[in-house]
Amino acid sequence: MATDSRTTASPAPVAAGTETERHIRLAEQVTAHNYHPLPVVIGSAEGSWVTDVEGRRYLDCLAGYSALNFGHGHPTLLAAAQAQLERATLTSRAFHNDRLGPFCRDLAALAGMETVLPMNTGAEAVETAIKVARKWGYEVKGVPAGQANIVVADGNFHGRTTTIVSFSDDPDARRGFGPFTPGFRSVPYGDAAALEAAVDDRTVAVLLEPIQGEAGVNIPPHGYLPAVRALCTRRRALFIADEIQSGLGRTGTTFACEVEGVVPDMYLLGKALGGGIVPVSAVVSSRQVMGVVRPGNHGSTFGGNPLAAAVGHAVVGLLQTGEYQARAAKLGGVLRERMEALTGRGVVAVRVRGLWAGIDIDPQLMSGRQMCERLLARGVLAKDTHGSTVRLAPPLVTEEAELHLMADQFTAALAGPTD
Repeated sequence: MATDSRTTASPAPVAAGTETERHIRLAEQVTAHNYHPLPVVIGSAEGSWVTDVEGRRYLDCLAGYSALNFGHGHPTLLAAAQAQLERATLTSRAFHNDRLGPFCRDLAALAGMETVLPMNTGAEAVETAIKVARKWGYEVKGVPAGQANIVVADGNFHGRTTTIVSFSDDPDARRGFGPFTPGFRSVPYGDAAALEAAVDDRTVAVLLEPIQGEAGVNIPPHGYLPAVRALCTRRRALFIADEIQSGLGRTGTTFACEVEGVVPDMYLLGKALGGGIVPVSAVVSSRQVMGVVRPGNHGSTFGGNPLAAAVGHAVVGLLQTGEYQARAAKLGGVLRERMEALTGRGVVAVRVRGLWAGIDIDPQLMSGRQMCERLLARGVLAKDTHGSTVRLAPPLVTEEAELHLMADQFTAALAGPTD
């Protein structure tokens, strides 16, 4: 692996040590400290497994925050990317390309919608939805200019751009980044009465995660999403479902909203839509809603590029069979059984939907970060959130035996660190 020449050419020399230590020191020296990664340096990956630069293998139970729903290096997705790399990768939206139409057609059909506005990152999809909702509110609903409001939920995570952190209640995301964008109201997540009290005649949208991922896989009470749908219909506001983490098979259905038979006015998709190969996101809605966007209103140089469209189209193809949704539903039962068995043995609460789980560790025992460090030492990669919670999101290609291996290591890690 040709790493030494790069490190010796870096602005600051890296001290001698193991290859892992050299890579970590280099990264600490030359990259901004906007993340606090676990001390592992991944060099290669395949399926549900990654291998570090020392040759150690780890079971990946984070899957890139659901960006790797189909595992690392899925052959169908790699083939789509490789074939497109040899043809065209970028045209800009100044011209048509032959991959965009088929991708958008089939993604819209998968979502039961009519129109797709392609972007790159999840945060871009959210920002796009905010703009579309406001414009729809002014042009279609008749809200007075500049007075639209959007209702969101406490504990939300929709990204970290300036507008989005304006309605976040995460102090790390907000502190030092004001002044904030007005026009948002936040209410307790899962509280239909509080939501109804917040919606008024100038509300253009309710923006929610059907399951709050960053909050620790926070699942709303049964009946909440249907209540949101009914309220939005009654008050003529758009129900925008941020399924950037929860969508595309993760929860055992194509979209998390499907669990309660709910269809929003707009889906926000990302992460897994790019197959872990390229960033791809999309706003998917009806012609009536998306029709308020006209040339010059919104755009992206890379949004809908041929490479992204080719990979995204291949992802849609994998989901059309229902195979991965069924795997997530079946294996989710295994995950739930194994994790719930740990309640009272160092675990205080478990939330599972498909192959997605939030595990609350007893804070008197250890923090979520410490638990993830113990799992790392045992060959399992996971991520903590909000102090004492560990998130598990293994790829949908994970085998049942691998889930049991993870659960065994989780059980052992609760008992104590490795020798």
